[in-house]
Amino acid sequence: MKKLNLFIVMALFAFTVNAQEVKFPGLDTSPADIAYFPLNTTKVKKGQDSAPLIKVVYSRPSVKGREIFGKLEPFGQVWRVGANESTEIRFFKPVVIGGKTIPAGAYSLFAIPEQDKWVVIINKQTDRWGAYTYDETKDVARVTVPVKPLTTTVEALAITFTPNASGANLIIGWDKTSVEVPVTIK
Repeated sequence: MKKLNLFIVMALFAFTVNAQEVKFPGLDTSPADIAYFPLNTTKVKKGQDSAPLIKVVYSRPSVKGREIFGKLEPFGQVWRVGANESTEIRFFKPVVIGGKTIPAGAYSLFAIPEQDKWVVIINKQTDRWGAYTYDETKDVARVTVPVKPLTTTVEALAITFTPNASGANLIIGWDKTSVEVPVTIK
């Protein structure tokens, strides 16, 4: 009888341990987003060409009344172009950025913001948190682009694309600042 009681107690304990609810994390304050080129790549209908050429996965921090460039993101320092994990850019075909040919594949997207220009960086390292372990020796391309001031505030960091004659322009906008990076698709 004692063995049966012990067995029942152990079975109930095991059931209780397995029945505990998982605690899911709350919504991130800088939610993840994805930008594709062509823009409607994921929304095409069956039978249409739906192959993406570029995909950017990034987190979208908000201004929240803060001074962004020069303060929150200091001028002259490497920034992950977003929040949380480093922004990842994937090229599905070889591309040319800043005169450098980049093979198809996944890379991190960094920038060094300045008041009037940014150095935009494509780097081999992926799956990193922020820019804390950024390694300049892993850069595959750097291009300097002018800042384009905006008249209205972009509250949450946004990345999009516009088509150009040789491929696309990667456009990054946040607060009252935007930059445009020409990408030639081979």
